[in-house]
Amino acid sequence: MAHYIDAMGKACPQPVILARKALNEGQAPLTIAVDNSIAVENLKRLAASRGVEPTVAEDDGRFEIIFPQAGSAPAVEVAPACAPGGDYAVFIGKDHLGEGDPTLGYNLLKMFLYTLSQSEDLPASVLFMNGGVKLPAGEEQEVLASLHTLEEKGVPILVCGTCLNYYGIADACKVGQVSNMYDILTKMQEASKVITV
Repeated sequence: MAHYIDAMGKACPQPVILARKALNEGQAPLTIAVDNSIAVENLKRLAASRGVEPTVAEDDGRFEIIFPQAGSAPAVEVAPACAPGGDYAVFIGKDHLGEGDPTLGYNLLKMFLYTLSQSEDLPASVLFMNGGVKLPAGEEQEVLASLHTLEEKGVPILVCGTCLNYYGIADACKVGQVSNMYDILTKMQEASKVITV
């Protein structure tokens, strides 16, 4: 029996949560309808974590993602691999470090990211939300280089898709993975500690 979820108009991460719940209850094959490309990417990652290849159909801004039956054995989600080094996460919720002069704060954060990228004790993940998403979507080459270095060293960089949309820079993200509240919260929960910048 095929199952269907209408998640049109639902904000991130609701479509992922609804799909995950349905799949965990054995509702596959499953079709879920969404109205934005960020939700599509998040659902495709959910499918990949369960070892299945989804089908995506688009019609005038309406996307339908179809999760196939995963076979007789229950799907097992792949645990995210931690980057080499520490088991802590770095949460960046603004585009400056500390309070006071904004130029100084921006330069301090730029130095923080460079120092982090050169550290021997790398974080398990770097998470961007709110004003912090302006960094991976910005033009500052030193910031982007530091983030690319972290990524090349195996550190997952998650960037809030809702925040990118809010600031009108969804197409400008240059490094990292456009993600959602569910995945970002999961990374925080998996970490032994979260450093908030």
